[in-house]
Amino acid sequence: MISITKTRNYWFIFSGVLVAISIVFLFLWKLNFGIDFTGGSLMEISFKENPPQSEDITNVIKSSGVVENLSIQQIGEKGFILKFKDIGEAEHQQMFQSIQAAYKENVAEERFNSIGPNVGQDLKQKTLKAIIIAIIGIVAYIAWAFRKVSKPVTSWKYGIIASLALFHDVIIALGVFSFLGKFYNVEVNAPFIAAVLTILGYSVNDTIVVFDRIRENLTKYYEGNLEHIIEKSIRETYVRSINTSMTVILTLFAILIFGGATIRDFALALIIGVVFGTYSSIFLASPLLLVFEKATKKNK
Repeated sequence: MISITKTRNYWFIFSGVLVAISIVFLFLWKLNFGIDFTGGSLMEISFKENPPQSEDITNVIKSSGVVENLSIQQIGEKGFILKFKDIGEAEHQQMFQSIQAAYKENVAEERFNSIGPNVGQDLKQKTLKAIIIAIIGIVAYIAWAFRKVSKPVTSWKYGIIASLALFHDVIIALGVFSFLGKFYNVEVNAPFIAAVLTILGYSVNDTIVVFDRIRENLTKYYEGNLEHIIEKSIRETYVRSINTSMTVILTLFAILIFGGATIRDFALALIIGVVFGTYSSIFLASPLLLVFEKATKKNK
């Protein structure tokens, strides 16, 4: 195995490029927020047999005069999700009646949800607060958990490095979804936020596995060479981290392929988060801890 600490500059460049590209994507295209954030209505319909094409359903709905702009996503073999501007119950009934008039008893309405723009804006604010609180809580907990091992690395530095690794993982996931939203109309809704918070928890779990081994080795073997201890700790834990992550990724791929459209984006976000969370815990967080400690000593 190559020395991760000695080749750390390559990993830093690789991660820096990915983060920079992700930030550019977010700046240029932003995220394609769904109705959970922007407000709007969602209707799910299903067909008993011979489902029509999406274009045919679009023409039927437009002929009703209720909405002009809508997006249609097929789920499974016989289901469709329709998304459009926020409408009232009267318009909702008029729209579904036009669909029933075209397809008779072959069509059924599975659900209808309507979210106002104020609710969507409130959800954005609560999401941001949840992420900030989660990161602050993670940093505080790591600093407390590592309080008994303050030499040569003070406990709060573990928390700071872990939060940088979390930023790395989340910003890349956001960048990927910005790209997918621009070119494949993938939307960011409430399940994606749940996935981001899950990524925070899973990523820091992997990082703490390595940090905890560093803590153990510092108490047993430290003789002034921090780089040797960090390299030793990575070698002792990387197989476990990769094997654990692979079992999760295989499960998530099964959900991605067979889980249906409603959960597909959630699974995709988790796959991205788990992959880069595992990468950052091995190739980024621990080498960053070494660089941070060396820089601190140099300044002193």
